[in-house]
Amino acid sequence: MGATLRDDGINFAVFSRHAHRIELCLYDDTGTRELERLPLHGPYDGVFHGFMPGGKAGQVYGLRAHGPFEPERGHRFNPHKLLLDPCAREIVGQFEWRAEHHGYQLGHPHGSFSFDTTDNAASALKARVAASQPYDRHQAPRTETGKLVLYEVHVKGFSKTHPDIPPALRGTYGALAHPAAIAHFKALGVTTLSLLPVHYALDEPGLHDKGLVNYWGYNTLGFFCPSPRLSSQPHDPSAAAREFRGMVEALHAQGLEVVLDVVYNHTAEGSEQGPTISFRGLDHANWYRVLQDDRSRCENLTGCGNTLNAAHPQVTQFVLDSLRFWVQEMGVDGFRFDLAPVLGRTGHGFDPHCAFFSALRQDPVLNTVHLIAEPWDAAHDGYQVGRFPGRFLEWNDKFR
Repeated sequence: MGATLRDDGINFAVFSRHAHRIELCLYDDTGTRELERLPLHGPYDGVFHGFMPGGKAGQVYGLRAHGPFEPERGHRFNPHKLLLDPCAREIVGQFEWRAEHHGYQLGHPHGSFSFDTTDNAASALKARVAASQPYDRHQAPRTETGKLVLYEVHVKGFSKTHPDIPPALRGTYGALAHPAAIAHFKALGVTTLSLLPVHYALDEPGLHDKGLVNYWGYNTLGFFCPSPRLSSQPHDPSAAAREFRGMVEALHAQGLEVVLDVVYNHTAEGSEQGPTISFRGLDHANWYRVLQDDRSRCENLTGCGNTLNAAHPQVTQFVLDSLRFWVQEMGVDGFRFDLAPVLGRTGHGFDPHCAFFSALRQDPVLNTVHLIAEPWDAAHDGYQVGRFPGRFLEWNDKFR
C-alpha cells in the first residue's frame, strides 16, 4: 500500500472497500499548488491502484475519496476533504485545528450527521514520496530475552537539559547517540532503549485550545513517519527519518538496541466528532471499529475516541507493513505495543490466536525482534495479563 517508487515511476495503492472513486491529487514541492488530479483504477478487492510514469522521490500528493456519506451506516466519505495517505513515509505541512478539516459542519443542529462542503486542501497535510532505504541489520546487536535491561526513555525529555550534550542537539534523535548519552546508558548496564512514541502524532484539540501540546506522543497519525518534533530540522520532511536512522546506527555501533513504543490501537482522528484527515475519509467503517447497534458511533476500547479495526485483513496488513518498515528501513529491534489487547480483538472479545498474532508469529522479519505487550485496554474485559501468545513479553502492573 501507499506510494512505491520504481525505476520507471511511482505506483500508488490505497485501500477502501466502500469508496466509489479515489482521485490522486499531485502538488508542487511546497504542497501549496495542485498540479494535476488523476483517477485511480479500481477497486480490485478493495484496493485502488495507479501508476505515474516518470514519477520521482519528492512528489507531493493527497487523496480525495468519493463514496456514500451515510453516518448511520458508518460511511463518512467527503470528496471536499483532501486526505493524507495512511502509508505516507514523509508528511508535508503543519496541521492546524480548523473547522474545514471536519467532514461535517461544526455547530450544525444535526452534528456529525451534517455534511460540510468546505475544501480543506490549502491547509491539509500531504504525503511526499520517499525512496526505500534498506537498513543493514548485520550491524544490529541481538540481546537474549533473559538478558534484556530495558531503559524507557523520552527522546526530548532525556536530553533537553542535559549539560553534556550540545544545545543544538538537545531534545532530538541525535542527542541519544551523543557520547555523553551512550556513556550514561552503559554505566547503567542498559542493553536496550525503549523509546516512548516517536511516530508522527497530532495534539488533541482540547490541548490545542489551551495552548498546550501532547508531549508524550500517544496520538498517532503517521505510522510510517518519525516525529519531526524530535528532529533538529522539524520543517524538513526528510530530516526526521535521516536523523532517526543515524541515531539507530550509532546506538547499534555501541551494542545498544532500540525498541519503540507503538500505538496501533487508535488514531489522531478521534471519535465520530473528530476531523476527516485520513483513515476516516478513506473508509471509516473498515479502518475503525463501529458499534454494531449504532454504526454512526466509533467503538471506544481505548479511551481515545476510536479503535483501529485490527481484525480487518487490510488493517492487519497495514500494521504488519508498518512494523516491517521500522525494522527493515529504520533498523529498530522490537516493539512495545500500547493497549495491546486491541490488536487481538475480534467480534468475540480478545483472542490470543487471532489472525494478527498468527501473522506476526509467521512473519520472517517480525518473528525475530522483541515483542512486548501492554496487556490491557479500556474494554470491559481489558485485563489480559498472561494471555499473550508465543514470544510476547508482557508488562506486569502487579510487579511494577
